[in-house]
Amino acid sequence: MRRLFLAAAAGAALWLAACSESRQPTAPAVPTGPAASAVPAIAGPEMLGFEKDHPHTHIQLPRGFARGLAKPANTGIIYHGGPLFTAQTRVVAIYWSGARIYNGGPTPGTTGTGSQDGSIVGAFLRSLGGSPYFNINSTYFDGSGTHVQNNVAYTAYWASNTNAPTSGQTISDAQVQAQIVAGFNSGALTYDNSTLYAVFSGPGVNLGGGFGTQYCAYHGHFTSNGRDVKYAVMPRDYDFPSACAALNGSPNGDFAADAEVNTLAHETEETTTDEDLNAWYDRRGNENADKCAWTFGTTYTTSNGSTANMSLGGRDYLIQRNWVNAGNGGCLVQYP
Repeated sequence: MRRLFLAAAAGAALWLAACSESRQPTAPAVPTGPAASAVPAIAGPEMLGFEKDHPHTHIQLPRGFARGLAKPANTGIIYHGGPLFTAQTRVVAIYWSGARIYNGGPTPGTTGTGSQDGSIVGAFLRSLGGSPYFNINSTYFDGSGTHVQNNVAYTAYWASNTNAPTSGQTISDAQVQAQIVAGFNSGALTYDNSTLYAVFSGPGVNLGGGFGTQYCAYHGHFTSNGRDVKYAVMPRDYDFPSACAALNGSPNGDFAADAEVNTLAHETEETTTDEDLNAWYDRRGNENADKCAWTFGTTYTTSNGSTANMSLGGRDYLIQRNWVNAGNGGCLVQYP
């Protein structure tokens, strides 16, 4: 998320921007449970903390955090003139670890196409494009009126074990960027202007420096050799199950991967509609996925007794809703 003001408020009420299944925004709701007392509230649009130190980034807050509520204006989100991924959203996964991070994932030290990634993360990315869920992003458009297409391609992965972080290690944002650049320089990665380079880490790694306390994941962009690189930092969210996961059971039998696809969806749709942090967000700095973070709408019980809210590619997932830029706006799991 963008432009944050972190104010510790022990014992104070914590407000979340709750969203409705219709296109009408609803009133804020007070969160309950452990997450409500474990983390502070956000008050106002000022940029402090991680984003102040890293102004090229936009973080996804843990559960129980709220940036504050912006009064709706038309659809409740505003275009600021920047570029979008309109034709296609391409994703490259960088699994930065000396061991497999998710069940069925690529072997460390290998590269391949997205079709060769046997993890739940891979399955999710392959089924995201063309789905009613990702079609919510088609309600967003650039300055010429060109709308985002419901088109996602998982083009490649790099399972990098070069300088791989280990449990207990803190990796700075600058180190994450340097690893991506190293991939370009070695030929393991190919640069593309409309690609999101998503960097995943194994258990116990503080990827980016503020994982679990300031954010669960974040996206941003940086310049390298004149290239505008879009990237997402994707720590292992299940290291903090109460703050960075919302699972009740594991729909696909891999708690870590099932938790991760929720935040991956969040960062992918925000990058699509706000790749350089100057396109779509509201007056509080909330991007589309921020406005619906940690809300899931109607859920159902899977065959293994887990909670899910959507089926993509024959698999069940619990994925947060996204903000539709139509009518009066609102949080949906599919569009129309």
